[in-house]
Amino acid sequence: MDKQNITLSLPRSLLKKAKVLAAKNEKSLSELVKELLEDRVRDATGYKKARERQLKLLQKGLDFGTNGWITIKREELHAR
Repeated sequence: MDKQNITLSLPRSLLKKAKVLAAKNEKSLSELVKELLEDRVRDATGYKKARERQLKLLQKGLDFGTNGWITIKREELHAR
């Protein structure tokens, strides 16, 4: 995997807390940032794909085996 260094400007207090969090999880700060970015990218792209898939399904509709015809009456469904 190709890697590229980047420069970040973070508030010192945030950087200090991030270093502590990384150490608690036995990770480097770079690894912690990489994982967080991967999660955000995965969530963003996964949500978009799922949304598009569900919108297509809504447009197509579902086949419940009735071919669009309901043969039972509402009263029969709700009879007690």
